[in-house]
Amino acid sequence: MKLSVGLKVANSLSLTPQLQQAIRLLQLSSLELEQEIQLQLESNPLLEQIDDENSISTLSNSNNTDIHELDQSLNADHLPEELPVDTHWDEVYIHQSTALEIPEFQEQEDNNHKSLSLKQHLLEQINLLHFSQIDQLIAYCLVDSLDQRGFLEAEIEEITASVQNLLAEMGHEEEVEDDEVYVVLKHIQRLDPLGAGSRNLAECLRIQLEALSSVPVIQDALILLEHYHLLIANDLGKLLKQTGLNTERLKSAINMLKTLKAYPGIEFEDESSNYQIPDVIVSKKDQIWHVQLNTDILPKLRINSFYAGMIRRADQSTDNNYLKDQLYEAKNFIKSIDERHKTLLKVASCIVEHQRTFFEIGAEGMKPLILREVAEEVQLHESTVSRVTSNKYMLTPRGLFELKYFFSSHVGTTSGGEASSTAIRAMIKKLVSNENPRKPLSDNSITNLLKEEGIDVARRTVAKYRESLNIPSSSDRKVLI
Repeated sequence: MKLSVGLKVANSLSLTPQLQQAIRLLQLSSLELEQEIQLQLESNPLLEQIDDENSISTLSNSNNTDIHELDQSLNADHLPEELPVDTHWDEVYIHQSTALEIPEFQEQEDNNHKSLSLKQHLLEQINLLHFSQIDQLIAYCLVDSLDQRGFLEAEIEEITASVQNLLAEMGHEEEVEDDEVYVVLKHIQRLDPLGAGSRNLAECLRIQLEALSSVPVIQDALILLEHYHLLIANDLGKLLKQTGLNTERLKSAINMLKTLKAYPGIEFEDESSNYQIPDVIVSKKDQIWHVQLNTDILPKLRINSFYAGMIRRADQSTDNNYLKDQLYEAKNFIKSIDERHKTLLKVASCIVEHQRTFFEIGAEGMKPLILREVAEEVQLHESTVSRVTSNKYMLTPRGLFELKYFFSSHVGTTSGGEASSTAIRAMIKKLVSNENPRKPLSDNSITNLLKEEGIDVARRTVAKYRESLNIPSSSDRKVLI
């Protein structure tokens, strides 16, 4: 075999740093993009953010006017008693308006405070009780063992062992029995909220009923809780037989139980919502759907003219080369941001064009759509469409949706067409909401009704969609009274 040296011309695709940056920016959410821009502004002196220059120009014009008036006063034949000044006290200490240009109102104290958790709320009440040190330690261990619902996760024996170990570590020789823990638990269950520290739902409901005034309906509800397993199974026939209640009393007792709190800790959950900022806004004007980017979150970047003017073409010094590199990175970053927004707008416009029926009539009008269809239409790679639709949100007249929401699988129709799985879920939800509670629709009945609408779907598929909507089965939805 003879060895030789030769040249060969070939095309290859390499991920340059600029391309890697563009791909990474494409999949960032609006919040992550804002953080990335802030990081670039702090590290690159050639990159700056455009601020509102209206206030600056206004201030400059007012200063020029004041200087002109001052010159006229100084050139006059006589000096006035009070000379004009360039600033006033109120101009220095002035209330700064917000970005929304809210009128200047009197500043108010921020009264927002973080609400207490369930455990903190209970501990505040426990500290007011006349507990001994051991009982207080038991109470702390009990509260520490509560879950988010407010139920006691640990067994009484486990709490006793924990308290005993803590006492041993502190050098105390007292013995703690299960009865002592149970007595403290009873005290905690009567604190606010009622039922905190219960071992199960039945005990929680029973504690709340016992705190109410003794009336016949309360007694009937307590009898129902003795047959808790039949109540959960919705076996009303056996409930009528074993409780000895008639239909009216059973109905009143069930309605009474519905007024109670199933989970005492639910009201202490953190209700702070993570509000999503829309990247795209869709609106309808003159019967035409318009798609535009959210201008409130669009970054306004530019090259710093001062530092850019310091760059000398023929200078090869370290400082000059540093400025050249930073200028090159700043231009590439601004270009990548611009390409990101153009791609996002192009993909969002394509989605709106395909899902016009959804915007007109709702989820039932959703059309089947996959990433490949959008990628072929906008002439992008499928992975690029996947990146640009991740963690991006669209604000529409029907609410805020993630771009991924508009993509769904399809099911065949009797006419040979296709129906979106999202639209089928919406139809199932509508059928269940309009059913007769005494004769709820079974999965087979829903399948037949969908076939009448031209949607050929199997019963097991209907069951899967129903479960994804958290809709119970027909036997669980049935109401006899």
